[in-house]
Amino acid sequence: MSDKHFIPTNFEIPKDLETNLMKIRMLSVSDVVKDYDAVMSSSAHLQKTKPFGPNHKWPRGLTIEQNLIDLGWHQKEFQKGSSFAYTVMSPDETRCLGCIYIYPTTKFDYDAQICMWVRQSEVPKGLDKHLFETVKEWIKTTWPFNNVAYPGREIDWDEWAKQK
Repeated sequence: MSDKHFIPTNFEIPKDLETNLMKIRMLSVSDVVKDYDAVMSSSAHLQKTKPFGPNHKWPRGLTIEQNLIDLGWHQKEFQKGSSFAYTVMSPDETRCLGCIYIYPTTKFDYDAQICMWVRQSEVPKGLDKHLFETVKEWIKTTWPFNNVAYPGREIDWDEWAKQK
C-alpha cells in the first residue's frame, strides 16, 4: 500500500491518548534518553517477545546515537503521515513505558498493521494487556481502518508471513 493511500488526507491524526496508567503521544527525538532507557532495560524481554517478528534482531547492538536516528526517522514519518510511532509514557511523563507503531501493510486483507511493546518491568503490572486492549479500542473507534492486523498478538508471525 502506498503512503498516500494509508490514511485519508482529511483524517486528523490523533495527538495523544491517556488512561490512568499511561499517556500515549507522538514519539519524537526529544524522547531519546527515556526511550533508550526503556529499550535497554528491557532488551532480554524484547529479544524474547520479538515485537517486530521472529527474525528481527532489535534491540541487539542499539546505541543511543542509533536510537536518536531511529526516533528522528519515526518522527519524520509521522509528520509525513506514512506511519505513526507513539511513545507510551507514565502519566507524569517521567518514564517511557513502551511504544506503539502503526504501519501500512501490503497484505491484501488489511489496511494497517500494529506492533507494540512495553518495558519489561511493567509486564507483571498488567501494562502490556492494558496497552493492547486500549490500543485496539482506540484504533477501532478513532482511526479510519476497517481491518487491522496485530501480528505476533492476534496473528501468529508464521501465519502473517504466509498472508498475501
